[in-house]
Amino acid sequence: MDEIVSENETGVARAKTAGEASPAQGSPALEVAGLQAWYGDRHVLKDVSLTARTGRILAIIGPSGCGKSTLLACLNRSIELAEGARWSGQVRLAGVPTQGWTADKVRERVGLVMQKPTPFPFSIERNITYALRNRGVRKRAQLSAAVEQQLRAVGLYDELSGDARRSALELSGGQQQRLCIARALAVEPGVLLLDEPCSALDIASTSAVEDVLRRAAKTCAIVIVTHNLAQARRLADDVVCMSGGEVAWEGTVDELFERQHNTVLRPLYGSDLL
Repeated sequence: MDEIVSENETGVARAKTAGEASPAQGSPALEVAGLQAWYGDRHVLKDVSLTARTGRILAIIGPSGCGKSTLLACLNRSIELAEGARWSGQVRLAGVPTQGWTADKVRERVGLVMQKPTPFPFSIERNITYALRNRGVRKRAQLSAAVEQQLRAVGLYDELSGDARRSALELSGGQQQRLCIARALAVEPGVLLLDEPCSALDIASTSAVEDVLRRAAKTCAIVIVTHNLAQARRLADDVVCMSGGEVAWEGTVDELFERQHNTVLRPLYGSDLL
């Protein structure tokens, strides 16, 4: 499939499929059908299907060991890096089947932020421009514009007084996690996956990250795995509840917490829900 290079308002180049338009709010950015995964002989995911939509945040919740993180690894194709792991199923990005795509091509469109902040051990600026440079962006003005845009988007620009030359390792844990989100968003993914991104953060840092995700959801689909039901209730538009490697329930956050609280959550979590 042919690709062209377009530029966003900052002039940052982005690879797009020829004829691709900006996704409409509410349109399916990620569609999964019949997804299964194994680690060796252990069957971890069993016929998982879901849809994540542009402009909305989808929370994946469920007890420990139910397959939430494995699901994200399949969607980003990082599961293929694990020895003895395999997966099957259908995945569509913006309506396009990804069968036959390379893992790198998938990762260009599906970003992943892990539980522990993982900034690269060099400057803040280079963290954000790393993937852009790998994709051929070389003009200093474009790269500088991308750095400022992303630092402002995650609320770091003023905190750093605009100085992106500092080492990323000098930042606090919460700042590092926001930097990792900025790094993922710099290449304008259609889908951003986050695996427990706030589990190691304090209340203030968690609130800052949640604000970032609400803003990011305006331009892409957000899929967040969280063990924190209160966070899912605050942040998500849609929820998928998993149990034993399967989807136990899916719907809107209001349907879950306001109308089906007892029938869905209590069997999974018991009486201590929030």
